[in-house]
Amino acid sequence: MKRTLLLCLVLAVSSIVVFSQPEFTVNDLINVRRVGSAQVSPDGRKVLYTVGIVDKATNKTNTQIFIMSIDGSDQKQITSGPASSSGPVWSPNGKKIAYVTGGQIWTMEPDGGDRDQVTKISTGAGSPVWSRDGKWIAFSSEVYPDCATDACNQAEDARVENSKVKAHVTTRLLYRHWVEWRDRKRTHVFIVDSDGGVARDVTPGDFDAPPYAASTGTDFTFSPDGRSIVYLKNPDKVEAISTNSDIFIANVNGGQPRNLTAGMNGYDASPVYTPDGKYLIFLSQETPGFESDRWRIMRYNASNGEIVELTRGFDQSAGNITISPDSKTIYFTANFRGHNPIFSVPVEPDFRLRIATHVKNVVDGVYAGNLGVSERADRLVFSGSSNAQPAEVFSAATDGSNNLQQLTHVTDAAMAPFKLRSAEDFEWMGAIKKAHGFLLKPANFDPSKRYPLIVLIHGGPQGAWGDNWGYRWNPQIFANRGYVVFMPNPRGSTGYGQSYVNDVSGDWGGKAYTDIMNGVAAVARLPYVNRREIGAAGASYGGYMVDWILGHNNDPRFKFKAFVSHAGVYNLESMAGATEELWFVRWEFKGMPWENPGLYNKWSPHKFAANFNTPTLVSAGELDYRVPVDQSLQLFTALQLHNVDSKLIVFPDEGHWILKPQNSEFWYGQVMDWFDKHLK
Repeated sequence: MKRTLLLCLVLAVSSIVVFSQPEFTVNDLINVRRVGSAQVSPDGRKVLYTVGIVDKATNKTNTQIFIMSIDGSDQKQITSGPASSSGPVWSPNGKKIAYVTGGQIWTMEPDGGDRDQVTKISTGAGSPVWSRDGKWIAFSSEVYPDCATDACNQAEDARVENSKVKAHVTTRLLYRHWVEWRDRKRTHVFIVDSDGGVARDVTPGDFDAPPYAASTGTDFTFSPDGRSIVYLKNPDKVEAISTNSDIFIANVNGGQPRNLTAGMNGYDASPVYTPDGKYLIFLSQETPGFESDRWRIMRYNASNGEIVELTRGFDQSAGNITISPDSKTIYFTANFRGHNPIFSVPVEPDFRLRIATHVKNVVDGVYAGNLGVSERADRLVFSGSSNAQPAEVFSAATDGSNNLQQLTHVTDAAMAPFKLRSAEDFEWMGAIKKAHGFLLKPANFDPSKRYPLIVLIHGGPQGAWGDNWGYRWNPQIFANRGYVVFMPNPRGSTGYGQSYVNDVSGDWGGKAYTDIMNGVAAVARLPYVNRREIGAAGASYGGYMVDWILGHNNDPRFKFKAFVSHAGVYNLESMAGATEELWFVRWEFKGMPWENPGLYNKWSPHKFAANFNTPTLVSAGELDYRVPVDQSLQLFTALQLHNVDSKLIVFPDEGHWILKPQNSEFWYGQVMDWFDKHLK
């Protein structure tokens, strides 16, 4: 009797535990506080960071600035109010912080006091950068290139706003970009006295500084003496077919700019001087027209103009960079097998040694960004995340011992009840060699059960699934709805060497397709996967691959039962004529459709519409100028005419990405309901 009673109590408690574990839902995802912008003070003692809180009712995120000691203690919020405050940057002496609020640049003291508005420019100001003497702040603003004064810009904005004619008129390509028309305004760099005053345009002319292409962040800086501004500009005539971005230097008082990287016809970006002023360090891509070429770390000698690569022999793309205060070491991130670890390279390596030995792994097993280094160069500070943990601020030793320390715990309490599982590495034999990706299981995973499978296909195609937190395509939403999630990194994915990246160009539906299908077949053999209930979803190139599989869903090993295609490339010919960054299609398909029709015909999903028979949800943003909305409309038309169970969702106020909180919640809900309908 006692034994029976005890057993009943154990079973009751167990059922309560299982029942009480909440499902991680879209609403929970939206409510996650968003940590970013880790910035180390010049003396290495303090760290600035931001926290964003989503207000779903207003469809906005309110971001505020926080400060803490470099060991994570003494955390406090230093801005507040209905308007966001973001982009904090320390002054060189650490006594002031420049930041952006209300579309203007302000300064304040580290405790949040003594706030002063620096800019009052009608076109708005962003991305503040201090001069080394603290007298000037450079910033970016979008202006009419034929306007020499703010009054002119203000008057023209008012005229456009009040005019009943809303026509767009252009005489050049790249007249629209991402989600906006760019037929008149240009991005320019301005400078203003750090105490406030009238801002001056230091990059006048009918060009963008920086250009669109693959901008890596704040791409302008002051020279060490503060007399010149260094910025990016595309010198080529037709910007839409060029990824060229040279680094220019110009006197802040005017004069003829000088091109520092003339003859380097790939993209040059992220210029920053070493603290001693001896070198200008920057990132550079070698191949013109190829936006996914390997990013190299380059060193420009300010005294003689010599440019050398510091990362020769390192086969990954360098990312976020920071330089030690003693000017001896560059720390940088690089995508590697789904992570973003931190590496180092000497500013002045011994070139007599084998160059590949100069790059050292400093912090492994992390997905890092927003790098900063302490004044003594003994600690790195960065934002980091994983598939199971939203972004927080971390620090680690620079001596290679890792000694990882989580400094902020903004999201810990909110995430703890969900007990999210970490992503697991998964390898399989691809088209030619082994491929890699991730598996994610539900938090309450039971190995004795069999789960339906969802395959998430990343965009790019030169991109990758990583062990990091995301909001647009968060795999935890799919997993915790009761699915096993497979995230393959097929041919074209970054982090596996540049040749792996290169191998997808001109072969969109070839080896990458085989990589994915072989991976799905391998996952489907796992004992806890129901191979009869498999769906796939993707966006952009991931949407292309979904559209391609839709016309080739005849693998004898398994069959997809449902698809979701978001902003997918469907008709390569019409896409090539309507997308904005023409260098992309010219590189990927070796010319325009009239120049190389063979590749367009071979790899366009619309050519295989006769084979469509799998239920498909199609979604898109009407403001998407990267993959125009007509691609999704054409796909839906074909599905409907073939009597395939299908649904179309178009967001009139979204672009390539679904970003607004309420739209995101609606989209996730539709997607999960679609898969539940067809896979459960």
